[in-house]
Amino acid sequence: MTAHSKTADPAVSLFSRTQTQSMSLNRIMSERDAVSEAREAKTARLRELRLEKEADEMAAAAALAVQPKRAGKR
Repeated sequence: MTAHSKTADPAVSLFSRTQTQSMSLNRIMSERDAVSEAREAKTARLRELRLEKEADEMAAAAALAVQPKRAGKR
């Protein structure tokens, strides 16, 4: 039984190390995905705000172009 324990220890150690690396990699990938999703959400929100602002500016410019020009004083 002692011989079995000696051969099992390196295998358990190797498995534990591999499992820890895998868990670390999964955590890193999860964090990266969360950052990416947050960036995409912020970009979409900013794009929406920019398009809304541009539409308001175009509407204001169109309203100014439609207004009749007043004759100046002579």
